[in-house]
Amino acid sequence: MFRIVLKLLCGAAVLLAVMLPASAQVTEGDDAPLRFGRFEHDGKVVHGFLSVGGIHTLSGGFFEPDTVMTGDVIPLDEVKVMLPVEPKTVYGVALNYKSDGARKAKQPRFFTIDPASLVAHGARVVLKAGSKDIRIEPELVVVMGAKASKVAEKDALTYVFGVTAGLDVTGADMREGEFGFERRKPDTGKAVFGPWIVPGLTVGRLKFEAEAGGKTMLKASTRAMLHSAASIISAISYEVELQPGDVIFTGTPGSVKPGKDGTVNMLLEGVGKLEATVSTAGE
Repeated sequence: MFRIVLKLLCGAAVLLAVMLPASAQVTEGDDAPLRFGRFEHDGKVVHGFLSVGGIHTLSGGFFEPDTVMTGDVIPLDEVKVMLPVEPKTVYGVALNYKSDGARKAKQPRFFTIDPASLVAHGARVVLKAGSKDIRIEPELVVVMGAKASKVAEKDALTYVFGVTAGLDVTGADMREGEFGFERRKPDTGKAVFGPWIVPGLTVGRLKFEAEAGGKTMLKASTRAMLHSAASIISAISYEVELQPGDVIFTGTPGSVKPGKDGTVNMLLEGVGKLEATVSTAGE
């Protein structure tokens, strides 16, 4: 694991060792110790991690070399959850599950997503009026933690900060074109991701499900990926140099449509619940 996250994890491990019963409650059985996130508190942006008592704040961003734990703790109900990172580049992978009817290609099918289209947990996503066949696609999202250029698949996950949940929201008018790094998803669509970045999870076997209108509509596992997270990272790194904070949506096993109330949730093992409300303009 890269140096900055390792330092934060070591510092937090002291806290967790002292107050283990409470930490077990906040992590709800996860196989990783911490959830990192960005929050708004008293008009300021705060980086921190969820543990005993609430959000344990950091002195700076996740990728700043001098970031340390401040010792301050903010109750969770006093913060507004923001995007866990603000990436400069966002990659997407299409047709990466057998359930899509896809066959494994030699290389993953890539496209890019406008970072301006990203929205945080709990957001109301408003698509343009007249958007048809709206689909919400649950995805495992990888957040890079270090520069990665021409890395082997076997080493790729060592460059990862952690993973989180994603909901890619599209309409029929947003799903055209050939795949490749030059293809950019229109900003008429949105991509919800968060609320936490969790390091240390076994990304190749995470279960997840999607709910719409309070009903479970889809269940899946990252075991069914045609291209693993490691192979995706490696493939991208041979085309461009990945940077800390870059985000990769790794594909979906299917899609759901918003119910009458428009509420859609994704529950990702080890991370928790990501939720959004989807509607078209004027509704």
